[in-house]
Amino acid sequence: MTGLTARFVRVIYARGVDIVFERRGSGPPLVLLHGIGHRWQAWAPVLDRLAAHRDVIAVDLPGFGQSAPLPKGTPYTLDTAVERLRTSFDDLGLKHPHIAGNSLGGLFALEAADRGLVSSATALSPAGFFNAAELRFAAGVLRASRVAANVPDPVLNRLAASPRRRAAMFGMIYGRPDLMDTTVLAGDAKALRDAAGFLPTLKAGRRVRFAGRCADVPVTIGWGTRDRLLRPGQAVRAQQRLPDARFVWLHGCGHVPMGDDPDKVTQLLLEGSDHPLRDA
Repeated sequence: MTGLTARFVRVIYARGVDIVFERRGSGPPLVLLHGIGHRWQAWAPVLDRLAAHRDVIAVDLPGFGQSAPLPKGTPYTLDTAVERLRTSFDDLGLKHPHIAGNSLGGLFALEAADRGLVSSATALSPAGFFNAAELRFAAGVLRASRVAANVPDPVLNRLAASPRRRAAMFGMIYGRPDLMDTTVLAGDAKALRDAAGFLPTLKAGRRVRFAGRCADVPVTIGWGTRDRLLRPGQAVRAQQRLPDARFVWLHGCGHVPMGDDPDKVTQLLLEGSDHPLRDA
């Protein structure tokens, strides 16, 4: 699809799972994966900027956003996630696209790179580099945020509109929630509250650590200096695990940096995907 005209498309994966994604722009394909409890709109601040240079596909992961949950009995494991990516690439006619992800999506992006499914991977504060205590902390914050969002929508909208309450509710996720539109923040909270995949993903992730090397696939890792969920100390482990990766500090950015500094994140994503496609 050429140009910057946006539209929703629903694609049927194998085993009957409906996956919603947003596709814009033209150029080399770049698949974008959000974090746990989020939705494709997490990438909205950078979509049009990226679409001027890339064929951008922002995905609602199974059980999040508007995508259907996995079939009953299917575990929300890393292997399941990567297999869904593989089938989605086939359904979209993509061969070794570029990929980028934030948080949980960053872990998926790195895993796809390690398994040779993509031409490059860019990960923003990727999960999978925490120790047990850090994981318990992050899981506790996410659970508390989900409980806080379990109020009637009008109340949630008023909470998001209050500068003080907005900072309290979203300051663990965004470095600068004051820069975010209140309707977007309220929508994010509702997406977290209603995500069918949240609890099973959180449970499955207790034993997950990234152990790959991403051999022969260019990797870029960006980490917000104001990330309060997956704190910057975990970035050191990421650098140790992937010494050949390009590492960039995102100064002033939080865990979800796209809304904190869209220009900086766009530049990082374009640079991270500035590599030949493996099938070109």
